[in-house]
Amino acid sequence: MWHPDEFLEKLYRKLETGRSKRVETTEQKQARLRRRLREALGFVDHPEEWQAPLEPVLLERAERDDFVRERVEYSTSDGLRVPAYVLIPRGAEPGRTPAVLAWHGHGYGSREAVGLLPDGSELSGPPGIHANFALELVRRGLVVLVPEIVGFGDRKLRRDVERDPKAGNSCFSIASELLLAGSTIAGLRVFEAMRAADYLTARPEVDPLRIGNMGFSGGGMVASLSAALDERIRASVICGYSNTYKGSILARPHCLDNYIPGILTEAEMPDLLGLIAPRALFIESGTFDGLFPVERVKEAIGQVAQTYGALNAEARFTFDLFEGKHEISGRHSYDWLAKMLRQEPAV
Repeated sequence: MWHPDEFLEKLYRKLETGRSKRVETTEQKQARLRRRLREALGFVDHPEEWQAPLEPVLLERAERDDFVRERVEYSTSDGLRVPAYVLIPRGAEPGRTPAVLAWHGHGYGSREAVGLLPDGSELSGPPGIHANFALELVRRGLVVLVPEIVGFGDRKLRRDVERDPKAGNSCFSIASELLLAGSTIAGLRVFEAMRAADYLTARPEVDPLRIGNMGFSGGGMVASLSAALDERIRASVICGYSNTYKGSILARPHCLDNYIPGILTEAEMPDLLGLIAPRALFIESGTFDGLFPVERVKEAIGQVAQTYGALNAEARFTFDLFEGKHEISGRHSYDWLAKMLRQEPAV
């Protein structure tokens, strides 16, 4: 046979067998995987080497009936400034308001999560697959920070925009260059997520012990991996992403930002999702999502549930499989996240 399909299938099964032979407790497995994930991602292995002072700047402020919308920028690393929206509910109590990091997926960036068009004007029609989810969260009394993920919107590479003004993103360009440098775009995004948490916890309205996150699609990757490594994140909602690598990322062409070198020698995606345990986790996915098939979502849910059970944290894990495609539903997850963050910190 000239086609390499069987070779790759055997390689996957060999790695799967190798993972299954490890004898360790859930706690030992988590410690090993966190260490290996940091190494595989780059940037977050020694984050202090990359950090620059945040030096936040307020760019604009808009008053709305039930919240205030700010646009700010801050530094993550030398030469990297991040624009972000901050949504602040009316009546937010200083130092006592729960807060959420909101991670958009592929599209035109942070504006897509806050009800704005690509040019920054107000969206008048129905929302797209992001469902204006940041607005839904602020209207539940949460401070919401929506950073522009590197490679999207205003953070595309200048050379990509000059080559094609309609270029959707710079994921491939950034990811391929970072791979040649021995790092990953996933690692850069997770590092910047941790710096976003630094900024959010320093906001005067925010209770730093009540931080959550919510991510959709590629933003689900950012939310899941950053929550796995940053224990300040007390509750997470992962939309349109939770699956197995075998059933999703390896089953069809995906963005290069999903591929972490060597990760299958250590873990499948449900193992990485399980690193969030015993902190609160909500998995949401559409039953007709063609990018992340529902049967493999169910498989991931089953494995993650086992991890929570092993840590006696079953009550902190739940899910919703809604009738929809690759999109955010929020029919249960918005209220769940607000409820989790208002509870007394449990772990």
